[in-house]
Amino acid sequence: KQDGHPVSLCLFSVGILPLSPFLLCVSCSNMTTVRLCIFQTDYYYEYTECDSAGSRWRVAIPHNLGTCSALPTPTRGTDCSFSCAAGEFLEMSAQQCTTCAAGSYSLGSGVRFDQWDTIPAGFTSLATYMDPGPSGEESQACNSSSWTPQGVYLESSRDECTVSLVYAVHLEQQGSVSFSYQYPDNNIFFEFYVQNEQCQEMAQTDDQKWIKLTTNGEWDTHTVNLKSGTNILYWRTTGILVGGKMVKPVLLRNIQIEGVAYTSECFLCRPGWFSSAPGSSSCQPCPRNTSSHKGAASCTPCPDTQYSHEGWSQCKERPPCSEKDYFQIHTACDSEGKTQVMYRWVEPRICEENVTGAVALPPTGEREACPPCNPGYYNTDDSTCFPCPPGTHSDGTSVCEECPAGTEPVLGYEYKWWNVLPSNMKTSCFNVGNSKCDDMNGWEVAGDHIRSGAGGSDNDYLILNLHVPGFKLPTSLAGMTGTEFGRITFVFETICSADCELYFMMDVNRKSTTVVESWEGSKERQSYTHIMTRNASVSYTWAFQRTNQAQDVRRYISDVVILYSVSVTNVQDGVASACRACALLSQSSQRPGSCIPCPAGFYIDRDTNRCQECPSNTCLSGHHTYGEDACLPCGPGSKSNKEHSRCYSDCSFSHTEHNRTLTFDLSSLSPVASLTIGPSFTSKGTKYLHVFNVSLCGHQGTMAAVCTDNVTDIANKDMGSDSTQFVNSVDSFICQSTIIPADGRGFRMALASQSISLADTFLVPQPQATGSCQRGRSAVMTIRCNPEKTDRGKLTVPSACPAGTCDGCTFHFLWESGSACPRCTQDDYHQIEGACKGGAQETLSVWNEPKLCIKGISLPAKSSAPCEAIALWLKVGVGGGAFLAVLLISLTCYFWKKNKRLEYKYSRLVMSANKECELPVADSCALAEGEEPEDDVVYSHKPSLLGKLRAIANKREGDSSESVQLKSSQSERWVWG
Repeated sequence: KQDGHPVSLCLFSVGILPLSPFLLCVSCSNMTTVRLCIFQTDYYYEYTECDSAGSRWRVAIPHNLGTCSALPTPTRGTDCSFSCAAGEFLEMSAQQCTTCAAGSYSLGSGVRFDQWDTIPAGFTSLATYMDPGPSGEESQACNSSSWTPQGVYLESSRDECTVSLVYAVHLEQQGSVSFSYQYPDNNIFFEFYVQNEQCQEMAQTDDQKWIKLTTNGEWDTHTVNLKSGTNILYWRTTGILVGGKMVKPVLLRNIQIEGVAYTSECFLCRPGWFSSAPGSSSCQPCPRNTSSHKGAASCTPCPDTQYSHEGWSQCKERPPCSEKDYFQIHTACDSEGKTQVMYRWVEPRICEENVTGAVALPPTGEREACPPCNPGYYNTDDSTCFPCPPGTHSDGTSVCEECPAGTEPVLGYEYKWWNVLPSNMKTSCFNVGNSKCDDMNGWEVAGDHIRSGAGGSDNDYLILNLHVPGFKLPTSLAGMTGTEFGRITFVFETICSADCELYFMMDVNRKSTTVVESWEGSKERQSYTHIMTRNASVSYTWAFQRTNQAQDVRRYISDVVILYSVSVTNVQDGVASACRACALLSQSSQRPGSCIPCPAGFYIDRDTNRCQECPSNTCLSGHHTYGEDACLPCGPGSKSNKEHSRCYSDCSFSHTEHNRTLTFDLSSLSPVASLTIGPSFTSKGTKYLHVFNVSLCGHQGTMAAVCTDNVTDIANKDMGSDSTQFVNSVDSFICQSTIIPADGRGFRMALASQSISLADTFLVPQPQATGSCQRGRSAVMTIRCNPEKTDRGKLTVPSACPAGTCDGCTFHFLWESGSACPRCTQDDYHQIEGACKGGAQETLSVWNEPKLCIKGISLPAKSSAPCEAIALWLKVGVGGGAFLAVLLISLTCYFWKKNKRLEYKYSRLVMSANKECELPVADSCALAEGEEPEDDVVYSHKPSLLGKLRAIANKREGDSSESVQLKSSQSERWVWG
């Protein structure tokens, strides 16, 4: 404002239009006087947006709007594609590249994020939940889920929420993004993808989108090319907490983006890091016992009473030494065959022993005899163990001896004495967040066992590695076609008070390390065996972690894992602890007594040392062929293949019960069947399904059921077929996969994970133990005859165990099918005979109800046979009846006549008993005994039975009398009144 009159203030408009800058003049009133912008601290320079010709302008912008006026005039800037080299930045005043000063760094045309005390500006952690609630609302369970900064890395969420780390960047030219990551747990789905400003996903191949798994404790790098323009970067994780097991998070660090147009300033080194030389493209961490501030060109040593680890920004006071600061070791055997226990401080040593309350290092123990050498080794004069020469063997306590004739050495590794670490084993320590334990031994030998070491902190990975160059079958097993090339067996024990975990992993042909089995918490002493199914170079790794919580202390120093013994069979270039019998050539051959391989399915006879074929329906043990007992009988309903390498069901089965043989034909159940169970939901509502694939019979014993981890398969498809089969899919008789539906998390396809085998041996007597199932997993398939079902039928699980199992180890299935019914026989139907009509009778055959059979014999056709009107049984009945009638009549007449005679005798007795009336003696009245009377007896009247009884009762009183006419031979008649 001059002389009380308003003036016009002209400002440059920056970044409004993609054309040249223009003046924006505003007439202002009541303005105060502003000074001129003559100092470079009053303003800073920026470039406008690039126009269609690829040019831009440099303009000055005040730090505080309205504090000064008369800014420098805009000038034409550098080309939009211009950029400085690494270690330089674009100085805007001169528009020239300038070297970064010491204590800072620059990527030139890129930007790097390697400090994660907080989430850097521009990054956003977004938690989403793709499954809406019952009323369509979004779930609130994931509001607290996010990516968490942990200092030197960024940690993903551990729950089943979908959490995305988002960063938007504008590239003036084609560039790239690269980042270091740890992805050890396939229970989390981890993907990286890019979108443009219209939120359209850029074209990416599957191996760019899906991230490969990494070994526990190892970092990998992923790089994706970017197009010019706006790129929105997404790091997205989704956890699957099926079964309640805590998953290991994804870790990110060192995100670097190339293709930014220019860098107008250098980035200061973060605290604890430094760059000593100008023009640096990165900073280095400060060594141990030193520290630095932000933008330091060098590190400052800590005082003697303080300490620091690598990359620390400040020093800490040394605490008094305690029992957690030292560990014991066994010294190597000396020339006298003696060893002793010694104690050493955990390095780097951070404690102070010359202060009050500090614990001193215990004294060295007494010398004691060294343990013997491991089997396959012999002891030299200086108490050093060396491997036996080829063709010889030793039990570790005696000298090496050659194998006798007819035998061959059993090659392998057998470690059960741990005075020194074997030459093919190594140990190390690794920590995700720092490198303070890199120089430590992760495991320590202790005579009869080897145990985990102290480490630098509780979340260190204590690693023990065993390298096996390959496998070589013994001569007697070289002709076998089985799937076992070798096996590793180890005995271990874990003693834990926190959430410790032991991992057993293997790396096939140095391509990818995968977890074979893991154990959480304390475990009693037990044995575990893993079988190698093909010949390959393998590195076995044991990794122990006391806790997976990020902490920089040793609170659980007493939590250990103890490994008692490790044995590997059929190792190429291994040592021999014993000799085994082998099959011999006949005496008539050119080399009698030489070992030869037996053909597939043959065993070695104990008496003759000759190859003999296993009996039918027996399976040859893969690691034992000596003696007929090596041929294990197949179970009921199963048979062996031609090579006697596996028992299987050929879909036919016979069963005898109550003198009746039932024959089943299950060929309709031979194709692989699938069963989907669910949906089920986790604690936060994640929907998932269980899918079972079942290969019940047929296929010549091939395990046709395949369960594939499609995310792992995509991420590792460039690894080749050699290692893919160890990681991606499971071949079995029955296998299970966990499926996340495509609509359950917003993915374009369903995701399969956690594929496991439930049954890989037919009727195995003892399943293979796992980390969660001490007696191994097993599956019971119940087949039920149901004629109402189709031939394929329906596969279900018990209602009491909707997941197919109630304990996670034994699985039960029910397969109802029409083809599960036995084949029909003559016992399954009956015949019905019709009435005789027109001299012919028809016979009809019908099935017994309910009909519980299929196929087999058919019902006989309806038949007709001649017949008579009166049936034979009727004829026989009538004849028999007539005969009985005649017989009854004859018997009636006989007894009637006999009864008359008895009545006569009775009457004579009555008369003789009447003493009141004496009759004249008659010559003809007396009858001798047995004489038949010749006189005719004529009754004047026929009394009734009642009258006879009355007469008998009244005889003595003379109230009644009976008249009897007797006709004698002289025709004399007597009449009694």
